[in-house]
Amino acid sequence: MTATAVRPAAHAPEADGAVLFGRYAFPPNERGYCGPDRAAELLERVSMRASGAALAEVARGFEGAWPYLELIGESLGRAPLDPVVVRTYWLGGPLLVRCGGRRFVSSLESRFRPRLTRLDFERLATAVTHGATPHHSFHVFGVYPWVGLLRGGHGDAPLEVLDRCRISWGRVVAIDVDDGESVLVETPRLAWDGRRLMLAPPRLEPMRLRRGGLRLARAVEPGDVVSLHWDWICDRLSAVDLADLRRSTATELAAVNACAYSAPATVLA
Repeated sequence: MTATAVRPAAHAPEADGAVLFGRYAFPPNERGYCGPDRAAELLERVSMRASGAALAEVARGFEGAWPYLELIGESLGRAPLDPVVVRTYWLGGPLLVRCGGRRFVSSLESRFRPRLTRLDFERLATAVTHGATPHHSFHVFGVYPWVGLLRGGHGDAPLEVLDRCRISWGRVVAIDVDDGESVLVETPRLAWDGRRLMLAPPRLEPMRLRRGGLRLARAVEPGDVVSLHWDWICDRLSAVDLADLRRSTATELAAVNACAYSAPATVLA
């Protein structure tokens, strides 16, 4: 997707952090990859914007994401489900620089060190010295073992998981007018040259907009730029959202590419 034009936002940024969290958390949750076994409830509450204590309880059940929300919240003086905190975790942005460094390493140490040898933890934390931040892409590229599997020559499957698991972006080309549930999106995919991860030229991909009348994203139309997670459209992006997501993705790719060792396979959450 080159020289993407983003039309002015027709809506205000999402003001409910729990709803915003659910938009991005549902796609892997429905596949059973993370979070509590409450996917149907999560989709319904997000689609209906039914926030409150029940949705917050579902969010706290995401053991992979919740510690990052706590870290970002503590760093910024905000609650974990504050919309600024949630947006920073999923999309990135300049506030991440206040959440990295020694504070980030300490968070990783309390979380992962008990499961790792000293050497394995040092290798995991090395990404922080190369600029990694508590953005979702760090967990995908730097914590999960998929990059190590790529380096070990395990074929295309690890690359497909990495690509679907990161938050990506794309431009809506067409909406399926027959059922309105799928959308054709032009999106840059992840590529591997045998040594480094990078973004490849964009290609057309079908993405899900809704299921059974329930949806994650607000209304979209052809030409809109949207965020993507596990083949779902999560939200419509503003120009600032897109710039932040691109920049944070590039930062995390550079950090993991600079590491001599990949994450140990014993770290999976």
